[in-house]
Amino acid sequence: MILDSLLPAAASSYAADIDTLFDVITLLVGIPFLISCYLFFAFILRFKAKEGHKAMYITGTEHKYMKWIHRAHIPILTFDLVIVVMAVQVWYDVKQDLPEMESEVRVIAQQWAWTFVHPGADNVQGTADDITKINELHVSIDKLYHFKLESRDVLHNFSVPVFRLKQDAVPGRVITGWFEPVIAGEFDIQCAEICGIGHGLMPARIHISSASEHAAWVQRESAAALAQTHSPFTGVGTGPANVKPELQLVTR
Repeated sequence: MILDSLLPAAASSYAADIDTLFDVITLLVGIPFLISCYLFFAFILRFKAKEGHKAMYITGTEHKYMKWIHRAHIPILTFDLVIVVMAVQVWYDVKQDLPEMESEVRVIAQQWAWTFVHPGADNVQGTADDITKINELHVSIDKLYHFKLESRDVLHNFSVPVFRLKQDAVPGRVITGWFEPVIAGEFDIQCAEICGIGHGLMPARIHISSASEHAAWVQRESAAALAQTHSPFTGVGTGPANVKPELQLVTR
């Protein structure tokens, strides 16, 4: 693709579709732009003021001049139609069509950190073995996730560049989206909405592991969450695993 060298890895199932759309827009907008620039400067040089030549007065309504503008309308409108059709299809696939999930994570934004709540070994949210991490999202490759995005205070934006994913987090709303990782690795998560003085200090990391490595991580962290829940120092059922994430306060 045209922009591959300028972009991070394409780590989600729909990242390539979004990259292709950007390539098409770059071509279909860039080519007419370059042609227009060439003609603009060529005409300036060709028809500049010359000694002994009187300038012509052109109203702009003459057919012999206007025909070149009208002829350009057809390819430009065709390009626009191609871009609109492709953009609507990509938007529908990414934002409106919600595939059946295999797992779900909660993504909670606040000034200025991310809280990620992963399901434990039972793969069910809201149970005692849930795994809560600050600024760490752990997922498995080739597994389709739904995320439930919310904000505790102001507008934030959940941005995962390698997924080509950006979604506003709006206070008072829980927004559902999805992604399916296709390559393993550790990548950046950003807030892409200016959310206050600590906006630039709100990074997180997404860890994409193989199915076996992720399952081992879930088992280990889930057991630790259950152990803390039943610790004699916290009391049965009163540990962090049973505290609603929206009631926790993250400080930096």
